[in-house]
Amino acid sequence: MSASAKGRSLALRESISTDGVPLKRRKITHWIGRNWARIVYSHQVEPVWLETNVFELPIPHLDERLDGVSILHLTDFHLGDRVAKRHIRQAVDLGQQQACDLIALTGDFVQGGFRHVDPVAEMLSKLSAPLGVYAVLGNHDYAVRNASGLRLHRGLAERVRKSLEDYGIPVLHNEHRIVAKEGAPLAVAGVADLWSREADLRQALAGLDSETPRVVLAHNPTTIEQLETLRCDLMLSGHTHGGQIDVPGWGRPMLSRKMKGYAAGLYYHQGGFLYVNKGIGYTVRFRFRVRPEVAVMRLVRANLGAL
Repeated sequence: MSASAKGRSLALRESISTDGVPLKRRKITHWIGRNWARIVYSHQVEPVWLETNVFELPIPHLDERLDGVSILHLTDFHLGDRVAKRHIRQAVDLGQQQACDLIALTGDFVQGGFRHVDPVAEMLSKLSAPLGVYAVLGNHDYAVRNASGLRLHRGLAERVRKSLEDYGIPVLHNEHRIVAKEGAPLAVAGVADLWSREADLRQALAGLDSETPRVVLAHNPTTIEQLETLRCDLMLSGHTHGGQIDVPGWGRPMLSRKMKGYAAGLYYHQGGFLYVNKGIGYTVRFRFRVRPEVAVMRLVRANLGAL
């Protein structure tokens, strides 16, 4: 056999696997199979695969009676035609199992109109905590889908607020409440959603004693940019869903450039913390490397030198 014939024979053997399937075709098949599995996982598994995340946050000058006080944070339920009631019930059950002192719900309770309002309020009424359950509304509760502020369902926000309060969950609209553990005060403030164009942090924090620790509930995390000279020890937000998709080497394509700066997790801002929760529900049933979450914040004593 000539050298050229031997070379062609060797090349042919190298291009065919042991079972006779061309290697190129096998590689393509593997690529399709691997990515189809990812798509199925991202549609069927991860959107309803809840995770629990617990954080310990050092708060300057925290009263020793508040040391270790815990806050359950749930957000972005999006009850509607896509998100099942069973999924929200599971999140409520998992959250209640954390046995926290205080519960914060940061908006987007419904998606798709009025018929989902009472069912989600009824499910969330199963939550209870010694220091209470408090809520703020999100852009979908106002039926606002983008920053322009255009609303699709007039009066939806009022209906969501009334239903939650009828079920015993106060909705904070640019205001605060003082709760106390063993007599030590903690301020829980809530602001209207940023896209509703009604948000007023200054009003929400007005009249607070400078020594009182304060937790702010704000659906949109960019609300923290409006703090200016105001103090916030912890802001709890949602809105982003963590982008729902986090592709290695590519990032979170569903988030704008600005929102990628507040995608998910814990941030430090002007001496306080911002936590952006990935949410319970979704607008599109697709999550990849961004599981829905139940978050717990434990506030602990710290001095300024420790931060």
